[in-house]
Amino acid sequence: MGEALEQSPKIAGHEAEEASPPENANVNHHETVPQLRQYKWWIQMVIFSFLVLSGQSTATLLGRLYFDKGAKSRWMATLVQTAGFPILIPFLLFSPTKHAIAQSNQTKPPSTLILVSLYTFLGVFLAAYCMLYTIGLQYLPVSTYSLISTSQLGFNALFSYFLNAQKFTPFIVNSLVLLTISSTLLVFQNEDSGDSNKTLKGKYVIGFMCTVAASACYALSLSITQFAFRKILKRETFRVVMDVIIYQSLVATCVILVGLFASGEWRNLRREMKEYELGNVSYVMNLLWTAVTWQVFSIGAVGLIFKVSSLFSNVISILGLPIVPVLAVFIFQDKMSGVRVVAMLLAIWGFASYIYQHYLDDLELKAESRIVDNTPLVERV
Repeated sequence: MGEALEQSPKIAGHEAEEASPPENANVNHHETVPQLRQYKWWIQMVIFSFLVLSGQSTATLLGRLYFDKGAKSRWMATLVQTAGFPILIPFLLFSPTKHAIAQSNQTKPPSTLILVSLYTFLGVFLAAYCMLYTIGLQYLPVSTYSLISTSQLGFNALFSYFLNAQKFTPFIVNSLVLLTISSTLLVFQNEDSGDSNKTLKGKYVIGFMCTVAASACYALSLSITQFAFRKILKRETFRVVMDVIIYQSLVATCVILVGLFASGEWRNLRREMKEYELGNVSYVMNLLWTAVTWQVFSIGAVGLIFKVSSLFSNVISILGLPIVPVLAVFIFQDKMSGVRVVAMLLAIWGFASYIYQHYLDDLELKAESRIVDNTPLVERV
């Protein structure tokens, strides 16, 4: 009897040792999965950010080239901002993963009426602020236009606070302030100081009001898109992101085409192409690549809303504003001033501040997951 009692702990210990490897394997597996997801999230964020910065910068420079070389059609300049969506249709052929399908089946999809209403609303908004931005860029100096465009950060912060319960930490506030200042500095460039005097006062006021209105509409559109992802669509798939971009662009393109033909500007497009300083081929290529690059921007912007928030998407967009004047130095032979250098450094600082906040959030999530993993099973139950 004593030997049995002495052997039982050994047997129990031996059984526990045999049972422990699978348990440890499961723990290691559960620890590996979140790490892979985290790395995947950061890679996706970097890709979407690159698409926003490259697409916005290239499209803005092409838009400036369009007007500088003799083109005057505002409706055409607005149309190319949305009409490139057909190049995204092949992406719809990609089938979602089994995990995405299982996840999407857990929630009831919205009705067709709700989807049509959502895409129509976003499409009309897209057409509206694209036209307003075009008018602002046509009537205002580039630096002043960039300054006013930074107001979308304030609008977006306000809308995100009420629609999406956006939380503001010191690092996020610091990021918003620095990015706003970096773009504000662009108005103090010496080479643009006389632009406002050359512009008629009435057109200057119209350009100012249109750019402010465009910033407010764009910020509201971002917040509504984020709200739609979380409360209406409720599906985390690449297909949903493409649907939002394509359908709202389709609606916006139809609205802009109506404006193009109703205004009569379509009659002057052939003459405008012939009088374009760089030639007919360059005119067509300018419009084509402007349309493509704006769709690249749209993929990045909506992707950042989908993966992070509308405020983060806006921060990345504002980060690209100082990039345009720097690129203009090499493309349009603009002078590089110290103000532009300082603006670029402040933009990078603000961007780093926002990224650091997400790094802190990741550390907090890791700490919480470790506490949960180390909690005994009895306590979890």
